[in-house]
Amino acid sequence: MKRVLLSPALFLALVLRASGAPTAGQLVNLKASDGTKLAASYYSSSDQPGPGILLLHQCNRDRSSWNGLASDLAAKGFHVLTMDYRGYGDSGGTPYTKLTLPELQEVGKKWPGDVDVAFAYLMSQPGVRKDAIGAGGASCGVNQSIQLARRHPDVKSLVLLSGNTNRDGRQFLRSAKTLPLLLSAADDDGGAVELMGWLDACSANPATRFVQFAKGGHGTEMFKAHPDLPGDIVAWYQATLEGKPAPAPAGARTQSDNPRIRLLVMMDDPGGPARAAEILAKEQKKNPGAPVLERGFVNQLGYVAIQAQDPRGAVAIMQVNVDGHPTSSNAWDSLGDALLAYGQREKAKAAAQKALSLVDSDSAETEEQRKLIRDSAQQKLDQLKDAPAKK
Repeated sequence: MKRVLLSPALFLALVLRASGAPTAGQLVNLKASDGTKLAASYYSSSDQPGPGILLLHQCNRDRSSWNGLASDLAAKGFHVLTMDYRGYGDSGGTPYTKLTLPELQEVGKKWPGDVDVAFAYLMSQPGVRKDAIGAGGASCGVNQSIQLARRHPDVKSLVLLSGNTNRDGRQFLRSAKTLPLLLSAADDDGGAVELMGWLDACSANPATRFVQFAKGGHGTEMFKAHPDLPGDIVAWYQATLEGKPAPAPAGARTQSDNPRIRLLVMMDDPGGPARAAEILAKEQKKNPGAPVLERGFVNQLGYVAIQAQDPRGAVAIMQVNVDGHPTSSNAWDSLGDALLAYGQREKAKAAAQKALSLVDSDSAETEEQRKLIRDSAQQKLDQLKDAPAKK
């Protein structure tokens, strides 16, 4: 019998695949179009053909939050790339913790180009099947993943945790009949479940699944609380990219009829914000304790309207919050944002001043939140101080 000698590297790769041992990521330094260093990790247990996956982290973590899942995927024959956004982890740029909100927004405009650099690297690797590409994102990585799929039809499957996208992203999901989504969020993560429900309602693919947990935290934090979830994600990619049968995740469910999700879906329709404001105002007269009038939810609707470039509808929605919570500094500050977007400068100034007069005694907000409200209101006053009023 002829004996075949294997190289140490190949022998180790075979052992890792056979044993299911964790696969470590290889550090990769990429370069953005402006020369900024982008740190990434590449996970692959062999050069054999297999699907490629790009994982995009949430904005309070870095690429290391994907280490366990990336290793699990590589052990199953996937080729996985994780990356740090500029300003995060080992990537270049000013650390995000040292940036103001406007500066963060400017930096965020560069992320799609940075993600495309990472995507091009993944696609160039030996063994990556160009016809079997997936992506995954948590929190702000949800929008980045959806926008990646908009730009690159090669992306055939998405895993999305605890996040949302903009109106263009949701419109894309309505038309993306061949793009299945695995969505997951926990009830203890603010309004994340409703945001996932919104994406679920937008998805045109009947294979889309929503995994909901009562507890678990935000984004990849759910992996610790629910150790079966990474395995469900691996099985999802095997099913959607390799055609292997997979049982539905244990927490998968059919969305029930939810009036809050109906309102969120309505926001993307022409004239939707104005209709939503009318519904909220009528509900406030009829049933002030209705779930659709919860202060945080109404606030969210108002900012969705601003993002949809419907400031008039945003003002009407934010006014409902002020009417229902006249001592809320956050409600007044948010109304000021909507009025400023609408060009009502004097009214925006008055709303910001009202927010400042209430914030110190607003026991409904944490001290951290009160600071954010103070900063936001003062920023509007500074912006409005010398600029001429709009006629």
